Amino acid sequence: MKLKRLKKLSEQTIHENPWTCYKQDRYERPDGAEGDYYYLETPGAVVIIPVLPDGRIALTLQYRYLDDKQSIALPCGGIQKGLETLDAARVELLEETGCVGDNWIHIGSFEPSAGCIKDKTYVFLCDVVEQRAQQLDDTEEIDVLYRLPEEIDTMIEHNDLWCGQTLAAWALAGQHIRKIMGG
Repeated sequence: MKLKRLKKLSEQTIHENPWTCYKQDRYERPDGAEGDYYYLETPGAVVIIPVLPDGRIALTLQYRYLDDKQSIALPCGGIQKGLETLDAARVELLEETGCVGDNWIHIGSFEPSAGCIKDKTYVFLCDVVEQRAQQLDDTEEIDVLYRLPEEIDTMIEHNDLWCGQTLAAWALAGQHIRKIMGG
């Protein structure tokens, strides 16, 4: 079945900051009726699955303002304008965890909230080859945790790890993670 497409008539930026842009599009349906569509647009994001030589994965622990609680997640962040996805992943990994990665693999990508945010998240797996000091932004306070893949699975099962980007990235990386676990 072929779904009917909407025709974009106009696009207006309502608000813009360095991380997101809030937009309003005017569209026309196939029956001629018009409507408004509101959404956020971002340059995209990266999620990194950094694997240490002993098989543990580096995770972040940080306070999330919108949820008013601490969140455990894979290192992740927005792509700064002008950066390629792999370069953004390298920057985020070093910034949030102090880890330096090698043997980078692009696992895949996903759209975290296709109905209301025009945004693509790119998932990378890498080997951690060096540990340095974190290079946090002024607004960040992040602790680094190290967990085995099976411990991460248990954290997900008990809802201790609930970040949507991390859950999607972990699902995409399944076959690679099973290799790390020896399965």
